[in-house]
Order: sequence, then structure tokens, then C-alpha cells
Amino acid sequence: MAKTVAYLGPPGTFSQSAVRNHFGDDCDELSCSSIDEVFNQTEAANASFGIVPIENSTEGIVNNTQDRLIDSPLQIVGEEVVAIEHHLLASSTNNPVKAITSHPQSLAQCRNWISSHYPDAELIECASNAEAARRAVKEKGVAAIAGALAADLYQLETLHKTIQDQDHNSTRFLVLGNKSVKPTGNDKTSVIVYTANKPGALFRVLEPFENLQVSLTKIDSRPSKKAAWEYVFFIDFEGHREDGVIEELFVRLKDRTESVKLLGSYPIFSKS
Repeated sequence: MAKTVAYLGPPGTFSQSAVRNHFGDDCDELSCSSIDEVFNQTEAANASFGIVPIENSTEGIVNNTQDRLIDSPLQIVGEEVVAIEHHLLASSTNNPVKAITSHPQSLAQCRNWISSHYPDAELIECASNAEAARRAVKEKGVAAIAGALAADLYQLETLHKTIQDQDHNSTRFLVLGNKSVKPTGNDKTSVIVYTANKPGALFRVLEPFENLQVSLTKIDSRPSKKAAWEYVFFIDFEGHREDGVIEELFVRLKDRTESVKLLGSYPIFSKS
């Protein structure tokens, strides 16, 4: 029986590309209307896995995903990085482009290109690149900024390829599941650390990483939502929860934190 994977839809988004890159064709895809719904469907076991965006290389952290990770019982079981390549799509190459529609982030990521090539075009924001593609199918003179998957799904012509202003734009996605995964030898661990609201708290948390030579790959803070001006720290580091040095790390963190929530240990993304 094929596994079901929930993702932030509709069909034609980069989230769907992340599903196909990670799982191939061996899954059923469940399109969800929000990140919250991806979490809900996966927590309820209506989906075997969920895929959600966590950060973009130019736009930064996806706050909704971080906030849900604080309370969700789901484990991070993998990650996928998708290169964000925006194309200008239309129903026909014969119609002059009078308006360009896309998600606000996509319009922002192509701002300079649009200004240079279509300075007089009306810019229309919509909920997703896939919605933009559907609009381009129906409306003459409207072009959409979207990815190659949307072009294929909605049978649109590509007017211009790779129009994003930044060449190295990519989005990192987390793969969520209800069960942890075993070590592979090339793993990453993600945790949420709760600290006391007093000077030196973060230093005390980071000191064991230095002493044990555990390599940090990311650290970020978010409001704890429990009290005003209290924060939690999202930390990614190399190694698996079952590695001896990581087990020792958790022992040392116990006396230096209010609590530590393990989000998961999982294989580090590889392009191969």
C-alpha cells in the first residue's frame, strides 16, 4: 500500500516538488490548504508523512512551522532542499503580458527582473504560485510566476526561465512522521531548548557543544508563548540521538536548561 504524504498545496507548489523529490512516485499526495492542516493530517495518521517549509535562503524562517513544532508530537524524520527557480508562464506566447500574478514572496524575489522586462505590467498578488498558474490558464494577457511543476500540471507556455533575482534561492523542507528513524552515519538532530530568563543562559547551553566538539548547524529563537519576553531556542546540530557523544550532550544539557524537546534525528539532505 502506497504511503500518503501531506503537503502545503494546491498542486503545482514547491512543496509538492519537495514531496516528489523526497519520495519519488511511490506515494499518494494529500494537498492541504495550510501548514496547520499538514500537521493535523499527519498527527491524526491520515497521512504517513507531512512535508512543511521551515526556511528560505532569502526570506528566512517560516514562523508558522516553528510555532507548530513547539507543541506537536511529530518527529522530524528527514529534510529536503528545493532550488527555487521561478519562470514566467502564460497560456500562449502570442498574447502580450499586461499583468503578472504570483504569491507576494515570489513577486518580491523577481522584483528587479520584472522592473527591467515588464515595467508597465500590473502586479497581482495571490495565495500561491499554483493559484497564479490557474489564473494564467483562464485569463488572457495574465502571466504567472511559478515553477516548472506548475507549468507541466497546468500546461502553460514558458515565456522566460529562471527569472528570480537571486541565483541561489532555495527552500528547506522538513519531513514529519510519527516514528523516529535509525542512524545512517550522516545525521542531524533538531531540538527546542527552554532556558531560564537570566543572564548567561544561552552561554550555558552552548558550552557543552563546544566541550564535546558537536558542530552546530543552526540556532534560532522564538517567543515561548508562555510568558512575555521569554524565548525558546531552536538548535540543529550534527549527529544522531543514539550516538554516544549526543547522549552525553543531552546529559550535560539537563542541568543547564529548563527543558529540552527533541524534535528528531534524521539524515542530512544530500543532492545525490
